[in-house]
Amino acid sequence: MADHTPQWNKLDPSVYAELDALLGPVDADLLRTYPGPAQGRQPVHTVYLPADRMHPGVVSEWGSAALAVLAGFPPPPYATELHERVVGKLDREPIEDLRIDFEDGYGVPADGVEDAAARNAAKALRAAGPLPFSGLRIKSLEGPSRHRAVRTLDIFLEALDGPPPDGFVVTLPKVSAPAQVEAMVVLCERLEAAHGLPVRTLRFEVQVETPPAVLGSDGTATVARMIGAARGRCTALHYGTYDYSAALGVAAAQQSMAHPVADFAKAVMQVVAAGTGVRLSDGSTNVLPVGSEADVRAAWHLHAGLVRRSLEQGLYQGWDMHPAQLPTRFAATYAFFRDGRVAAQRRLRAYLERQASGVLDEPATARALAGFLLRGLDCGAYDPDEAGFDRAELAAL
Repeated sequence: MADHTPQWNKLDPSVYAELDALLGPVDADLLRTYPGPAQGRQPVHTVYLPADRMHPGVVSEWGSAALAVLAGFPPPPYATELHERVVGKLDREPIEDLRIDFEDGYGVPADGVEDAAARNAAKALRAAGPLPFSGLRIKSLEGPSRHRAVRTLDIFLEALDGPPPDGFVVTLPKVSAPAQVEAMVVLCERLEAAHGLPVRTLRFEVQVETPPAVLGSDGTATVARMIGAARGRCTALHYGTYDYSAALGVAAAQQSMAHPVADFAKAVMQVVAAGTGVRLSDGSTNVLPVGSEADVRAAWHLHAGLVRRSLEQGLYQGWDMHPAQLPTRFAATYAFFRDGRVAAQRRLRAYLERQASGVLDEPATARALAGFLLRGLDCGAYDPDEAGFDRAELAAL
């Protein structure tokens, strides 16, 4: 009697091996190129400080200045619930990521002056005590400033008298071509050898502030090639608001983190950096909270709105240029994560327990919900007992 049992597997077993042979290299390339998001805490901001203003007490000085302006202009009622948390942050850790600036914020002094500033800045950083994140921005590797950039970094590392602190990075500005990133990798290798540093000690950020850095003349996304050219040493892409806007002919009054040209550049940066382990940072606003009460409050309103806008776009870091920007940086960041905390907890709990809810979440969304709660914990928006989940459980997701 004939066997009429359905045959569900009619393929020759060799097909499996054939597909593995075809796609194995693709699997390996994807894993190498897209290892996943960076692990650990990301700073909510980078404070840019001109190199000649660096001294051992600068962090507490910025905290005191921020607290003074906050006391002089108390927050409006809507921010009262955040006030104690922001005050505590300004007293405890007013700067998360300090970048000693030898580029636009510093200028082009005589060589002897910059040499001395590099030595003093390194010694001050060592004496300042532990910071979560720190580093320096050198001048560009473009022809006119290349030798000065290398010399400053060399002198700085020598004056550090030992390995850089944990979380240390070098910011490379005005990058326009992958070859400049490749050269930065070579420079890092040579400096590690010259200063007796362990291999891959030196890592760097790429500032995206020129049009060719976003799209090349051949129409390709140059910034994507830059990440590959960094050979694993690039930790972040930082958007440069004003250089980029000016290069595109945007009038000074309209240059902003919220301008359409800025949104386009940052969208390209997000796409190319996704899954690579390279983080993103928005830029800065040059409208500072100084002057009259009306001026301070107007600048605070602008800054808080821009910080919130960046967070809503998935950009969790930005630049701060003045101590009076710190209250709104932390208040806006804390408000964002506190506003979304309960909903994120509810959705994640429903997903994990397979509960019926009004939202059908995918595994990728569950990872995003866990990441949101982890970011809120890391930045201090809420305490561990408010997260709704154990930190290890969130990290596992």
